[in-house]
Amino acid sequence: MAEVTFTLNGERTTVDAPLNMRFLDVLRVKKNLTGQKEGCGEGECGACAILLDGHIVNSCLLPLGSVSGRDVVTIEGFKQTERFRTIQEAFVHEGAVQCGICTPGMVIAAESLLRHNPRPTDEEIRIGLSGNLCRCTGYNMIVAAVKRATKRGEGLW
Repeated sequence: MAEVTFTLNGERTTVDAPLNMRFLDVLRVKKNLTGQKEGCGEGECGACAILLDGHIVNSCLLPLGSVSGRDVVTIEGFKQTERFRTIQEAFVHEGAVQCGICTPGMVIAAESLLRHNPRPTDEEIRIGLSGNLCRCTGYNMIVAAVKRATKRGEGLW
């Protein structure tokens, strides 16, 4: 057991747990932040995606010890922003949400992409979403949602 301090959704926090505990489990069990889902547990589906220092990371592959002193944003924290509302509206408008398992990870992926590239091409959107799997909607509606968010969120990113 060790104490690890980091910023979580804008607030400094400390967790006492084994350094090798999966960060996904820290979020879900220790912090009761359940927006990140366990899909594959192998870093291939993106259902557990978070932002770590502004970059998308699969929390199922991340040991607690590696977040020490860093900035973590979960879907719960991102939900408090205007950028989230812009992306959410675009996903709803384009029908890019169905069962919801992949949605938090897709939204985090869209935020990460738009944060680093506010005017992506269709190909860049597909690459930006490539670490996230959806079994319901197919990707065309999700790509359309990111394109819509890009247009509607002009100046946010």
